[in-house]
Amino acid sequence: MLDLSTNKLTGKIPVEISNLPELEILHLGSNNISGHIPPGIFNSSILRVIALYANHLSGSLPSSTGLWLPNFEVLELDINEFNGKIPASISNASKLTMLDLSNNSFSGYIPIDLGSLRNLQVLNLQSNNLASTPSSPEISFLSSLANCKDLRLLYFDNNPLIHSKLPISIGNLSISLQQFGALGCNIVGKIPGEIGNLSNLISLDISNNELIGSIPTTTGRIRNLQSLSLQGNKLEGSIPSELCHLKSLGFLYLTGNRLAGPIPACLGDLVSLRHLFLGSNKFSSSIPSTLTRIIDILQLNLSSNFLTGALPIDIAKWKVVTSIDFSENQLSSEIPSSIGDLEDLTYLSLSGNKLQGSIPELFGGLLGLEFLDLSRNDFSGIIPKSLENLLHLEYFNVSFNRLYGEVPNKGPFTNYTIQSFMGNEDLCGAPRLQLPPCKTNSTEGSKKATKLLEYILLPIGSTLLILALVFFFSRSRKRNAKLPTNLENSDALAKWRRISYQELHQATNGFCESRLLGVGSFGSVYQGTLSDGLTIAIEVFNLELEGSFKSFDVESEVLRNIRHRNLVKIISSCCNVDFKASALEFMPNGSLDKWLYSHNYFLDILHRLNIMIDVAFALEYLHHGQTIPIAHCDLKPSNVLLDEDMVAHLGDFGIEKLLGEEDSTVQTITLATIGYMAPEPDHLATKDCALSVLKLALECSKGIPEERIDMKQVVAQLKKMKIKYLKDSNR
Repeated sequence: MLDLSTNKLTGKIPVEISNLPELEILHLGSNNISGHIPPGIFNSSILRVIALYANHLSGSLPSSTGLWLPNFEVLELDINEFNGKIPASISNASKLTMLDLSNNSFSGYIPIDLGSLRNLQVLNLQSNNLASTPSSPEISFLSSLANCKDLRLLYFDNNPLIHSKLPISIGNLSISLQQFGALGCNIVGKIPGEIGNLSNLISLDISNNELIGSIPTTTGRIRNLQSLSLQGNKLEGSIPSELCHLKSLGFLYLTGNRLAGPIPACLGDLVSLRHLFLGSNKFSSSIPSTLTRIIDILQLNLSSNFLTGALPIDIAKWKVVTSIDFSENQLSSEIPSSIGDLEDLTYLSLSGNKLQGSIPELFGGLLGLEFLDLSRNDFSGIIPKSLENLLHLEYFNVSFNRLYGEVPNKGPFTNYTIQSFMGNEDLCGAPRLQLPPCKTNSTEGSKKATKLLEYILLPIGSTLLILALVFFFSRSRKRNAKLPTNLENSDALAKWRRISYQELHQATNGFCESRLLGVGSFGSVYQGTLSDGLTIAIEVFNLELEGSFKSFDVESEVLRNIRHRNLVKIISSCCNVDFKASALEFMPNGSLDKWLYSHNYFLDILHRLNIMIDVAFALEYLHHGQTIPIAHCDLKPSNVLLDEDMVAHLGDFGIEKLLGEEDSTVQTITLATIGYMAPEPDHLATKDCALSVLKLALECSKGIPEERIDMKQVVAQLKKMKIKYLKDSNR
């Protein structure tokens, strides 16, 4: 035996090793060895084990691999840089019990005669570029593995070229099979009901494929199953009640499918569950109260569904839960005060619901909380001062509620920006938050004056005000009767403060070239500084563009009626006969285009994930946060702008794409084309925007799914990617 594993060896494997006639075990794993494997190693009749995993070895395996290895039992070549085909001759190594070729670059077809390895116990082919033989629409090598009666572990995950169906013969695999992994293989078709024959299976992972149909009821026969992952497919129907027979189930992942109906109440009987992920589906009805029976649950995700009703009143039963995500539903209760008993909670997202009442003071006792999102609900009252105790709270968002009073200014609140609080009209706080200052009554005299105003002056003032309004109304009716009828089409933004041309001219030093930020067919964008010191971006419309006059009014009306932390804010406008411009929020870090394609700027993977999540949030708001969905239709890196905190804001709404009013097409509300679009259903415009988000993801990470998915799914998956990245990076 030669065992030099887990060292820092470099260089190549000496050819002389193949001349050791008595060598039975060669173990060089976990080093930094490079180069090719000497071919002579595969010609030894004595050799039983070759373990070369976790190196930098490359090249292909000899075509005769296995022909001259009658005693060969273990071949571990995983986590290297091998390429080429898997030699069919490897099936001649009849005593082989373990074959691990994972995490390489092997290509070609998976040999269909691997079933000749009757003693095989472990087969790991994951993370390569392997495919199934094209002669059959099914994954043909699985059928041959029915001969391997001792097979315990089978992995071929992340081989996207397989793209075939699961065969019915999957039910003929070894009764000893404990783990089956086939995620990310583009597997199509339905899950065969025969999968229920694998009665000793502990882990089944066929997630992130293209599976359709329903979850087989026969899955309930796999009584030893501890982990079931079917997420990221196109499964439909309801969750079969037979899954509730899996009393050993600890991990259930069904996120990102098209499952519907109520969440089965019997899932509460699965008291072994630690992770329950049902997000990004179409589940309706309320959250079953029985789920609180799962007292040892660690992570619970029901986000992006159509759930209604109240939060579980006895939520405190989840004593050890660390993560709860109920966001993007239609929940409408108050937050139970007992939530303050969840001492291990680190992640809580309730955003995008209809929750009411106040934020519980007891939140301040959740000292381990790192993420708290209560945005886009109907919460009222103050932000509790007790939240200043949450020193680990990295993300906090209560935007777009009905909160009032002073924003706390200690502890983690020193790090938050206006993005965490916007959309609450009655909040006050520090100047850096761009909120009005808080008013205080410091003396007893002021209190008495307040009483006087409240009990004496207010009634008198109210009476005088009513009389004045009656007089004004009667006079205005007479005056309006004399007005010409063309005022009916006056500017929709009349009640909106205008900025004069002179102010904009002064702010940009006469629209000089040094202040020019960009030029497009819609016009030009300048950087300007107003007299009060506010820096803005000024979008000057090209009035020679057909329809631009109308688009200015309509676009301004649309933009001032939508508000979201990830949309560029329109501050004001200037409208003359021969000049139209919009004053927009200035983004000091420029466009995403600059950060992606310039050698002078750099975005790490966490920044890129955050930007994708921001853009997805913006589009989700446009698609689902309006009475009538709004589509952007011009999403590209140059239209994603970054503020001083590198928060992404979606802007530049593509007025250059306007069409003439004479087009007899279906009218839709969009930002890129405020007017008319192709005669398609409105939801297709939303899907086009979803595809644009995925194109943006391709720009950021060079990977994109083929299917157009709903924006809620995009948000859920991007958030999951971020959480997984943060967890992995902290290990």
